[in-house]
Parts: sequence; structure tokens; C-alpha cells
Amino acid sequence: MRDSYHEELDDINACLVEMANSVGSQMSTATTALLDADVALADLVIAGDDQIDATRENIEQRTFTLLARQQPVAGDLRTITTAMRIVADLERMGDLAAHIAKVARMRFPDHAVPQEVRPAFLEAGNVAELLITKTATVIAKRDVEAAQELETDDDAMDQIHRGLFRQLLSEDWPHGIESAIDITLLGRYYERFADHAVSVARRVCYLVTGERYDSAVSSSSG
Repeated sequence: MRDSYHEELDDINACLVEMANSVGSQMSTATTALLDADVALADLVIAGDDQIDATRENIEQRTFTLLARQQPVAGDLRTITTAMRIVADLERMGDLAAHIAKVARMRFPDHAVPQEVRPAFLEAGNVAELLITKTATVIAKRDVEAAQELETDDDAMDQIHRGLFRQLLSEDWPHGIESAIDITLLGRYYERFADHAVSVARRVCYLVTGERYDSAVSSSSG
């Protein structure tokens, strides 16, 4: 009985890794759709968000069942509650990829991203892919060191976000208010995507160490 219980916990963790990989694919495709004004890819991301949502519902139902039937304590309880929180972060990351795709679709056949800020969004997409790849590794291996690295990677996304604001607020921004609103929203979507990756990292640190993220990270990052 306990063997099947722990096999279920392991399988839930594997499903979280698969979900993270799916979210990574969604974000990669959304960035391409945005930069290339590719409405077919945008539609693919928007439709794919339903599967991300369904995965969350499935994982949550399985964790609720384990809580009800097994009444876990100590480390097992921490594993289950952490999984419930991680799946919510991953689902939200999928939503953010879909939001990016919706902006690309809304502006089609035009490009939502003016030429001046394309390099920033290309970099944001690259950072987002790095973050979600590391997130999948952190979940799979419960790798605290990799989890701590995500904080630094998130700083890179914050720098991109600040750079976009500097461009938008410059006196020679030539693309008007509508475009500025699009860029503001898009920048926020990428920033929040990164924030959720850090949130997953914090949860894994807590799962492994039993300490809240700030103490677990600050003790080793000084």
C-alpha cells in the first residue's frame, strides 16, 4: 500500500516536469508568433492553453485524493502541498504565454512589436526559455543549487523589463499610445513568467530543506 502511495507521489512529480516542459514549448512558440506575426502559431498556443489547464486540474485532483486517503504527515505532506502550489504556478505561466499569443493575434497582420524593441523581446524569450528549462530540472531533481540560480536569471528578465520602460518613456518614441500599451503588457507578461519560475524554485527549496526560501537562499548566496 505504501509502495503504491510513493509511486503515486513520484508520478505526480513526473507530471509536473512534463507540465513545465509543455509550458516551455508554449512560451517558445508564443515568442516566435509575436516576433514573426505568425497567427497560426498564436492560435496553436491559445488552443494549447486548455491542455495546460486540464493538466493542472488532473494533478490537483490526484493530490486532493492522496490527502483524503493517506492523511500524510511530515515530509510526504510537504511534498503534496508543494506540488499543489507548483502546479498553480505552472498553469499561470501557461496563461502568460497564451496572453502573449493573444496580443500577436490581435495585431495580425501587423507586428505587435516595433523594430526598435524586437531585440529586447527576443532576449526576453531566450531568458524565459532558460528559466523554464531550469525549472523543469529543479522539479525533477529537487536541485536546490539550480533553484538558487533562478534568482539571478530572474534579475536578467527584470533588466530587460526596465530597459523597455526606458524606451517607452523616451521623448522620441514614434509608435503612439496603442503600441506603448501593447509593449507595456507584453513586458509585464514576460516579467511575471520569470517571477513564477522563481516561485517554483522557492517551493522546491522549502520542500528539500524545510526552510522558507529567503533563509534557504540567503544562507548560501550571501
